[in-house]
Amino acid sequence: MGDKKETIPSQYNLDAKWDACLDLTVRRFVYSSFAGAFGGLLFFRSPLTRWASVAFGAGVGIGSAYSECSRMFDGPPTKLALPKASETATQDVQSSE
Repeated sequence: MGDKKETIPSQYNLDAKWDACLDLTVRRFVYSSFAGAFGGLLFFRSPLTRWASVAFGAGVGIGSAYSECSRMFDGPPTKLALPKASETATQDVQSSE
């Protein structure tokens, strides 16, 4: 008759998070590798340095994808409370006397 499908909230749907992370990782890896290859062709003459720029670009892409995926799974990092300017100013004045 009327089957009700249970919808999983997006914060608990691990399949969607893994799909998004894999897609993000592949895209950033490819795009940054191409950027490294273009930069290597533009700035360097030696094949070794060109490959190094491709590897650097790939590393940047994977690193940025990793940090974005860790935010997706763990949530945003907690913010630390900063000391108020008036408290630090009075502490500095008292310690210098």
